[in-house]
Amino acid sequence: MSYKKRVPLLVLLDSCIVITAIFLGYFILHPSLHVYTIPLLWICAVSILVSHHLFASIYHLYQKAWEYASVGELLAIVKAVTFSIAVTAMIQYILTQDVYFRVLGITWMIHMILIGGSRFSWRILRDRYISPNPNKKRTLIVGAGSAGTMVARQLLKNTDTDLYPIAFVDDDPNKYKLQIYGIEVQGNSNDIPKLVEELSVENIVIAIPSLEKHEIKRIYEECAKTKAKTKIMPLIEDLVSGRVSVNQIRDVQVEDLLGREPVELDMSAISEKLTGKTVLVTGAGGSIGSEICRQIAKFQPQRMLLLGHGENSIYLIDMELKRNYSGDLEIIPIIADVQDRVRIFDVMSKYRPDVVYHAAAHKHVPLMEYNPMEAVKNNIFGTRNVAEAADTFGVKNLVLVSTDKAVNPPNVMGATKRIAEMVIQNLAKNSTTNFVAVRFGNVLGSRGSVIPLFKKQIEAGGPVTVTDPEMTRYFMTIPEASRLVIQAGALARGGEVFVLDMGEPVKIVDLAKNLIALSGYTIEEIGIEFSGIRPGEKLFEELLNENEVQAKQVFPKIHIGKAEPMAKEELYSIIDMLLKMDEVYMKETLVGVANTKFGEKTLLVGSV
Repeated sequence: MSYKKRVPLLVLLDSCIVITAIFLGYFILHPSLHVYTIPLLWICAVSILVSHHLFASIYHLYQKAWEYASVGELLAIVKAVTFSIAVTAMIQYILTQDVYFRVLGITWMIHMILIGGSRFSWRILRDRYISPNPNKKRTLIVGAGSAGTMVARQLLKNTDTDLYPIAFVDDDPNKYKLQIYGIEVQGNSNDIPKLVEELSVENIVIAIPSLEKHEIKRIYEECAKTKAKTKIMPLIEDLVSGRVSVNQIRDVQVEDLLGREPVELDMSAISEKLTGKTVLVTGAGGSIGSEICRQIAKFQPQRMLLLGHGENSIYLIDMELKRNYSGDLEIIPIIADVQDRVRIFDVMSKYRPDVVYHAAAHKHVPLMEYNPMEAVKNNIFGTRNVAEAADTFGVKNLVLVSTDKAVNPPNVMGATKRIAEMVIQNLAKNSTTNFVAVRFGNVLGSRGSVIPLFKKQIEAGGPVTVTDPEMTRYFMTIPEASRLVIQAGALARGGEVFVLDMGEPVKIVDLAKNLIALSGYTIEEIGIEFSGIRPGEKLFEELLNENEVQAKQVFPKIHIGKAEPMAKEELYSIIDMLLKMDEVYMKETLVGVANTKFGEKTLLVGSV
């Protein structure tokens, strides 16, 4: 019902209730009197009627959505009714020098019962007879706290959703057997499989947004024992920031099961480095580069340079940023290849960036085994061009996006990234530019990563191919990787290699099993095949070699090691000869340089 129709109807209903309440109150105490003939009674009736509508307006009784009525609405009714009776008592005293407390007390109770009853009866009618849909899916809510309560309420009230809550589970024993909105807490998270079976549950909603990742994983493993579809409410950071609302329940994703907590940023330090500055991102159209751009834009730089050689990818991130930050940020798309030294120097000279994030690189391990020359040109010479241009034109900070594959690398891609680290470490010794590298593991959802491949295989009906049952990798999300890169820029002092504490490595086969389950299939339906280790791959990845391992963190969840690289003259001499070598000797040289005893010498610099 529209507002214009609802208000007159409520005013009319309340008027009838007010008149009925005072006459009924007098009649209860004086049943033998003809109450309608008493002049004072009519005066009091008019007084209560006027006062009620006055206080109803003050406390917004006619603007409230009574189908969602709760304690707040009840208090508003109590105030409006009580103050209207108090005004009437004052008028009685002025006219008669007396107050009929018994009559007004009974009138107050009848007034409260009828006003409150008329409002809350609509809520009961809606909940019991209008909203319930027998076709809705029976839903178990994990978590009977404030978030779970909000989810239950939203599901009960929202007629558009196909979920209907029938029970809670919560690990707090004090909540056992309690009822919330008529829904009982029937056990803890370990009881999920049993309750799903007993109550014929079709959906499970994990409603604890502040839950740590390892707890989400544990609860999901209990849910996975059932045939019910599991969903999860948004993360607490998304709720607080307003990006999503509590009723935007989504499917559980692989990222929820990593068992790691996201990195918290030092916002003030980052703002000092980026706000009002000119920032250049190479590889800005890639998975990591584009997310770095999104994250940086939030810190209000004056100008952002999006550099990449892929026309379409640069066009997409350029349009996205201009759409979201129109008028607040100058965005300049630059089509250029980091291998083009003259072009890179021209860009640095023209725009004079304050900060450079170098994310342009070839990163696919097997492909680079087949194309070592391209890995050398892009990852080593491209980095050298960008770094030397930054040094020449006085860039304050340059952050190299590196990889865990740069540690003791047996492959071309990892070796070229380690040598790229050596290049910027050598430049850091005598430069005013702060050069740093950031290592992290595999990024979920990035181009060429295992997750998109697994999803395509599942969509095709399987099987999912895993190289080896014992292969493990460190994983993180694209936003987390980008935040680490940005945080490293704020921590930079020159020459460091920053590494995220990525928790425990994950078995690729377990990742495949989880993704199959999250897609609504069983392992038997899709199948898993082992294809064998590909060229250049390792069974286990490392984030720091044994000489660099340092237990103490330099920032929450971030470690730092300062590797002493091969001497610049020797390193550059080898680099300059690489392009003249045949591919076999080139591979041997790359791996040899990256693993040389000079490259393994480390000087640990402690905490920042």
